Amino acid sequence: MKRHVQGPEPQTGVGIVAPYDFARDRELWRWVPPTVSLFIARTGGSPEGDDLDSASALNRPATVRRPTREVCAVGAEVVIYACTACSFVGGTLGEAALRQAMLDAGAPRALTTSGAAVSALRTVKAQRVAVVHPYERLLGNRLRDFLCTAGFDVVACTPLGLPVREVLTAGYAEVAELIRAGDRPDADAIFVSCTALPTYDLIAPLEAELGKPIVTANQATVWAALRALDLNATGPDQTLLNL
Repeated sequence: MKRHVQGPEPQTGVGIVAPYDFARDRELWRWVPPTVSLFIARTGGSPEGDDLDSASALNRPATVRRPTREVCAVGAEVVIYACTACSFVGGTLGEAALRQAMLDAGAPRALTTSGAAVSALRTVKAQRVAVVHPYERLLGNRLRDFLCTAGFDVVACTPLGLPVREVLTAGYAEVAELIRAGDRPDADAIFVSCTALPTYDLIAPLEAELGKPIVTANQATVWAALRALDLNATGPDQTLLNL
């Protein structure tokens, strides 16, 4: 007796342009429903220097063209540059230039993580935002400026306090402590910047503990990409995804 094997299900492709050192692929997949596939392509490397130098090098429009073409070649219907610092370091004009470069390279729709974060914070109706991040001071100041330009009152901007080389291996314990330390009573939301920081399992319990929405870089990345396709991200009890 022949058995009929059903599937595979038709897939919707989401293109992720990630920095050369991005290592949170699995975390991004956790927000994705079964009918969506992530196509991930990485940028080339960046020159040696501090994190401001590195982010600035990866902010150039030429950086995203080749990986955008790669994810579009396999059917991406939206492309997002999954790096917060690389997309905010050039300000709003730099962020817009990156999106235009992805469109020019064939992306049907183009987004960035920093732009996604702004949309996510507006969706949770944030006005006064406590920001936590792993950057050195100068890059942290650029993040504050970017969010202020977008209309938010940044009530605190708290760094992780780890050497740059250790950020890529930071775990939940370090990130949870950073979020708690960075919260302020007058903040109505917390933003966790940097796609290198793992946050999936922290969001809901820390929202319950601190009593306010928490938007994270990786969460906002997937949420915005799927929203552009009228699809929903999956994350139990996460405020952003329940709105």
